[in-house]
Amino acid sequence: MFRFENIEFIYLLILIPVLLIVYIIGRRIRKRSLKRFGDPEILNQLMPFLSVNRPVVKFLFILFALVFIILGMARPQFGSKLEVIKRKGIEIVIALDVSNSMLAEDIQPNRLEKAKQAIARLVEKLADDKIGLIVFAGDAYVQMPVTSDYISAKMFLSSINTQIVPKQGTAIGSAIDLGINSFSPDNEASKALIIITDGEDHDDNAVSLARDAAEKGIVIYTIGVGTPNGTPIPVYSGNQRSFRKDRQGNVVITKLNEKILREISNAGNGSYIRATNNRLGLNMLFDQISSIEKKELETRIYSEYDEKFQYMIGLALILILFDFILLERKNKYLKNIKLFN
Repeated sequence: MFRFENIEFIYLLILIPVLLIVYIIGRRIRKRSLKRFGDPEILNQLMPFLSVNRPVVKFLFILFALVFIILGMARPQFGSKLEVIKRKGIEIVIALDVSNSMLAEDIQPNRLEKAKQAIARLVEKLADDKIGLIVFAGDAYVQMPVTSDYISAKMFLSSINTQIVPKQGTAIGSAIDLGINSFSPDNEASKALIIITDGEDHDDNAVSLARDAAEKGIVIYTIGVGTPNGTPIPVYSGNQRSFRKDRQGNVVITKLNEKILREISNAGNGSYIRATNNRLGLNMLFDQISSIEKKELETRIYSEYDEKFQYMIGLALILILFDFILLERKNKYLKNIKLFN
């Protein structure tokens, strides 16, 4: 496959025939002017080192050099390639709770949307780090593998909702277990697992799994979303608003469980932050993560096209060099060699 990335520069090629016409007209005017001074044959004898063809060749060198410069500016690209880029950073996996309790509105607009907004802002601050995304409720799933493609990260983030995981609940242990296995296995980079949830854990092994993660060099941070006093979970049907109820018909109250989140972060050698309406805490957490030692990461980036403009510029420079070397006058030692006749 072939294309020009900046195809608008191709229109500059219209200058080539214009310059050619101007040059031809200029040579004709020059010949007419010389005829006014005398017979061309006599003038040639008076100017033995004058070359008729060398100026033409020099002009063609410059003309073709200009063509290649314009083609280089248009950035010709061929085929596709896979680039390997090495840079220093850390690997971050975010495990986001998508259970129904995350729809509670004690954090505006609701717990889940506030978390998504904060993650999007965090992605914008990343530079050389890798990020992965896990969603969990009753089970945990990889929403996006660890990558440095921040554009894709935002795209995957925007599609997250409470319907994305079929089984309800809050299995923090499953999220930690999946998070441990989501980091690059052969990479010695520093690793951080961020769990964003209201902490209504239905597992009893989250703390022990956090210890396992810490033994493998993974630091676990927890962000508690919600209020300890609790709030009902709204259910919208058109313009009607009601609240989620249990099987006995009682309104379900979802409360932030800070105790379990602190235990998990302590076991994972990390820290716990409580979210508020003003801030989720990811920015504060990012400052802590930034202090972690950054190690070399290898990133494979797929590029659909491979740049070839450098060849065009190289040919242009060669032609300009030839123009510089070639003199308009004949060399008195080489004048009998008819190279340009």
